[in-house]
Amino acid sequence: MAELYENQEEQERVILVAVALGEEAFARDSLQELAELVKTAGAVSVGEFIQKRQTMDIATYIGSGKVAELREMILDTNATGIMCDDELTPSQMNNLERELQVKIMDRTMVILDIFAARASTSEGKIQVELAQLRYRSTHLIGLGSILSRQGGGIGTRGPGEKQLEIDRRVIRERISKLKAELEQVKINRGTQRKKRMGNGIPVVCIVGYTNAGKSTLLNTLTSSQVLSEDKLFATLDPTTRNLELPDGQQILLTDTVGFIRKLPHHLIQAFRSTLEEAKYADYILHVVDASNPQMELQMHTVYETLRELEVPGKPVVTAFNKTDKEQVPEILKDFKADAVYRISARSGEGLEELLNGIGKMIQESRVYLEHLYPYEEAAKIAQVRKYGQVIEEKYQEDGIYIRAYVDRRGNYV
Repeated sequence: MAELYENQEEQERVILVAVALGEEAFARDSLQELAELVKTAGAVSVGEFIQKRQTMDIATYIGSGKVAELREMILDTNATGIMCDDELTPSQMNNLERELQVKIMDRTMVILDIFAARASTSEGKIQVELAQLRYRSTHLIGLGSILSRQGGGIGTRGPGEKQLEIDRRVIRERISKLKAELEQVKINRGTQRKKRMGNGIPVVCIVGYTNAGKSTLLNTLTSSQVLSEDKLFATLDPTTRNLELPDGQQILLTDTVGFIRKLPHHLIQAFRSTLEEAKYADYILHVVDASNPQMELQMHTVYETLRELEVPGKPVVTAFNKTDKEQVPEILKDFKADAVYRISARSGEGLEELLNGIGKMIQESRVYLEHLYPYEEAAKIAQVRKYGQVIEEKYQEDGIYIRAYVDRRGNYV
């Protein structure tokens, strides 16, 4: 029988550890992002340790010769644990904890921890718990001491945060139950998606690296109140809002969870139904933080994640956000996009041009409709008015004559 404990939060002091397989600058940049993740999770980073190697050491990640140096650094900084920039194997966790006598954590663990703290809907909580349990099921040996700690902290949060010692049988049973619940969620989401697709309104899915400003853009454009913070993964659950473009066309804007490099495979699998909103959208609106020095790498990560999600070639509009900041390059390019715009979601700069551009792209993909509707077909006329772009409308004795641009998928005649 598993023992239950009440976790008490305490701020952890961690040393960030990375293995540089190529340029050390890339590892240092990745550690900067890891520091943000650690901060978001409520811990504080007290130092960095980078080891340049050809490959990661299968026993200790950094190599046995460097473990002693890391031990000295832990003593000097009074660190309570280390945070490795890659997902560790159970044996690496075990060996490092035995040698260092502190809590051993990895990038996957902290991302899962943040997702657990952010999940607010039942769907989000199911997805997070499933990802956590899949991770823990493969790391039971390495996580043994972490799961038995009463101090809380990174790795012990989430829907199952009070159950600290779980054996494989219990995990398997729980995973099976969660998968069944998630399958039902997937069916429900598919039904909602099919309904949206059937109404003829184009769906524009907002994607981008975490903290690029996707939710801020959605809030500004639709006057909605989606949580928008200057934090990583402020939004987990997809939000869809209706928006009327300047030319009168109606679209549906969907905000999704942000992407990040080294996104844990467990999360991609668990959040597939959420992330796949991009797969079924008509257009992709790629929001990029133009003020981030890692902008190019972040753009690459987004496109790689879309490829992994099997998102087919769709029209892409890239919005370089935060261009009101000083450190933004003068020339901004995205060769994979069909159109590029400079915007500031907070100030509103460039948003009219962005919306006009999206409207033009949608109109070019629509079909021309010219039809005389009998007065008894008022419902179809209402559909054309709501979801199409009416050019001309005449009331005649035998009905209403309409010329309009409409979506190819709608049934308007």
